[in-house]
This record gives sequence, structure tokens and C-alpha cells, in this order.
Amino acid sequence: LNMFKLLSPMNRVIARVLKRTTLGSTRCLSSLRKTTQLKNMIQSDSLEFIMEAHNGLTAKIVEEAGFKGIWGSGLSISAALGVRDSNEASWTQVMDVLEFMSDNTSIPILLDGDTGYGNFNNARRLVKKLEQRGIAGVCIEDKLFPKTNSFIAVEGGQPLADIEEFSLKLTAMKDSQSDPDFQVIARVEAFIAGWDLDEALKRAEAYRVAGADAILMHSKKADPSDIEAFVNVWENRLPIVIVPTKYYTTPTDKFRDWKISMAIWANHNIRASIQAIQATSKQIFEDESLVGVEKKIVDVSEIFRLQNVAELKEAEKKYLNGK
Repeated sequence: LNMFKLLSPMNRVIARVLKRTTLGSTRCLSSLRKTTQLKNMIQSDSLEFIMEAHNGLTAKIVEEAGFKGIWGSGLSISAALGVRDSNEASWTQVMDVLEFMSDNTSIPILLDGDTGYGNFNNARRLVKKLEQRGIAGVCIEDKLFPKTNSFIAVEGGQPLADIEEFSLKLTAMKDSQSDPDFQVIARVEAFIAGWDLDEALKRAEAYRVAGADAILMHSKKADPSDIEAFVNVWENRLPIVIVPTKYYTTPTDKFRDWKISMAIWANHNIRASIQAIQATSKQIFEDESLVGVEKKIVDVSEIFRLQNVAELKEAEKKYLNGK
């Protein structure tokens, strides 16, 4: 017997409501907003990881690899566009790239937003535009516009922004967001610029008070001593994000011991792709043939799969009179 038929009319209504509520809760859990996903990662008690991507294709690959979030690297996006990481690509050009990345994935993107592309007014407009494109958060660094990549040596050290001005920029960004879960992360460049722990701590605390959701503490040392020193005095006032590009030999469990919230693998996909393209192009040029490379690279069908060509075929059956 169909048990539903045995219910009274009122109980049938209740059963329908309960069913819808249960299904709605399930959908809600499985389809959190991207901003909420990123916020949960940053505030998690576990160490989380996000991976660099620089266009819609690499963003899809990062998601398929299993990562829960994407780092929209300024260095990598600039490199993919063939320009320097010195704000030579305009913020609207970066935004265009991000839109393709966001459309092609279901996991959150944290943008490497350089200095916010100008003063507080540029930065707060940036937040609004990122939200419109489904970007989950932005990280801005306390250096001067136009920025210089942190790993490029500058005689006398890279100049830093005024603490008060940068703090007010962060506050303006937080005040302008529509989604309460949108994340604004303050990147402290004191160690990069050659300053000491006291300066790093002073800046991080000012940015916390200004409303930052997390602190990205950056270092270019080959060991994590800067990060460890900061962690020891920070006392978990805000979540800490790190970029272990230079101190990559450090065991990841150390980051867990230090209660680091998130580690960013910041530029490795662009570096890997450059190596692969250089080798492939060189071999084809020298061989004047495809025989030596065709079996080493993915079949064109893999490109079609990543582009979701199958969905288009199904849509054509539905919307082109079944043809």
C-alpha cells in the first residue's frame, strides 16, 4: 500500500511541508554561497589550502583536482596576459579573467588584489564589482600603487603604505560589501620590505581593528622563521594566511601546529605550464613534426571535456528541434 494514501488530508499537507523543508536544507548545505564557503575555510579549525589559477581552464582543473578554493594570482594572471606584475594589466582586464574563472567553477575564488588598484575609492568599487561576478574575497597588500612583486629586489627595500591610510582603505572595503560573508584579507608586507617583527605586529593589529577578516603574513625567507615569530606573539587574534613559496621545504604539519588557517600555493600552475609549453614548442620546432610530442600531451578530446562540449550537444537536442 502507498502509505501516503493512508494519511489524513491535514497530515498529507504536513508531510509535503516536511519533505520540502528537508530537501531545502539538503540543497542549502550543498550549495553554500561562494563567499560563505571561503569564510568557512578561513575560520575553520583545520588548515585549508587554495591553489593558483589564471584563467577559466586552469580554474576548472584546480577544482577537479579536489581543491576547495582558488587563488586568483596577480602574478599569474599578469603573466598569462604577457605583462609584468606591476599593475600593467588594468583592474578591469583582471576582472574579465576572473569572470571566466568564476563562471567555470563552483568553488570560491580569493583574488590577489594587489594594493586595491588605487586609494580607498578604487578599493571599495573593486569590492562591489567582485561581488557582482561571484568572487568570494580579495586580499590587498600594504604597499604603494603601482605594486612591485614581493620577490623582486628593490634597493633600500620596497616602500610600504601609511598604516592609517591602509587601515581606512580596509574599512571602506568592508563598509561597501553587500554580502556579509565576503572576505577582505590584509596582506602585511613588513618582512618583505625588511622591517622587523614589531612593525609586522603593529600593522597586523591596526588592520584587525580596521575590520580585516584575516591577516596574510608574507615572507621571502627560505625558512619560516618570520612566520613562526609572528604566530608566537599574534595569539590567534585573527586567522592567519600564508604563502609558503620560498619556504616550501617546511613540513606542512608545522603550519598545523602553528594554527595557520590557510596556505596558498601561489604560482605553481603558471610555472608548470610555462615549462611544458617551452618544451613542446622547442621540440616541434626542432623536429618539424608532431610525432615526438603527440603521445606526450593530452588528446584534444580532453579539451572538449573541460569545455563541457557534452552539455552543448544535449542542449542542441532540446533547443534545436532535436537536431
